Amino acid sequence: MQLYLKIWRQKDSSSSGKLQDYTLDQLNPDMSFLEMLDILNEKLILEGKEPVEFDHDCREGICGQCGMMINGIAHGPLKNTTTCQLHLRSFTDGDTLTIEPYRAEAFPIKKDLKVDRTALDRVIASGGFISINTGQAPDARSLPITHNQAEEAFDAASCIGCGACVATCKNGSAALFTAAKISHMALLPQGKEERKERVLHMVQQMDRENFGHCSNTEACQVECPQGVSVLNIARMNYEYARALFFKKS
Repeated sequence: MQLYLKIWRQKDSSSSGKLQDYTLDQLNPDMSFLEMLDILNEKLILEGKEPVEFDHDCREGICGQCGMMINGIAHGPLKNTTTCQLHLRSFTDGDTLTIEPYRAEAFPIKKDLKVDRTALDRVIASGGFISINTGQAPDARSLPITHNQAEEAFDAASCIGCGACVATCKNGSAALFTAAKISHMALLPQGKEERKERVLHMVQQMDRENFGHCSNTEACQVECPQGVSVLNIARMNYEYARALFFKKS
C-alpha cells in the first residue's frame, strides 16, 4: 500500500509553518495511523532529518492525546474513533492524506502536529472536582439515583479531553468538553453540593482561555470520538442560568 502525505511542519510556536510532502510505500493496511507515522519518522532519522513531532500516549483510544486533523477531519474519517485506533485500511492505496495540528486560538502550536491543550486542564482545575472527603465508596444501592440518570452521567464522563470538539468547531468552542465535565457531576449526588459554584467557575475559566462561543452547529458531537451528546451543552446552560438566579436572589 502506498500513501502520499502532506504533513504540517513548524519548528516552534513563534515560527511559520508549511505542508511538506512525503511518500511511503509497502505499508500494511492493518497497521495503525500512528504506526505509519512511526515508520515515516524512522525513515527521516535514517536520512538525518528531523522527525515529525506528534502527541500520543496510550495508543488504546483512552487518553485522548493523539488528536490531529486528517484531511480536515479531527481524528480522521472513521466515526467515534481516536487517531491511534484508526487503521490504514480506512484509506485507499494511492490516497493523499493532509495531516495538520488542531487549529484553535486556545491551542497554540508547539511543534509540527503538537499543540498546547493545557487550557482544558485549567478549565477542569477551576471546578471540575468534588472538594469534600467522601471516604470509602458507599454501597451503590444507598445512593438515590435512577439507572437512567446514572447512565447519562457515565455517558458525559466518557469525554477523554482530546480537544476534537474545539478543533472541529468553527468558533473554537470548548462548550461540549466543559458541558460534559459539568454534567456528569451535576447528575450525581456527590456533585450536587457544589453545582452552583462549579458551573460558574468553569464557564468563566472557559471564557478566560479564549475559547469561542457555541453556535449549535453540533459539529462537536459528530467528531467526538466518544460520541458525547450536545444535550450536555443544554444542561450546562441550564445549570449556569440556575446558578446565576440563586446568586442574585
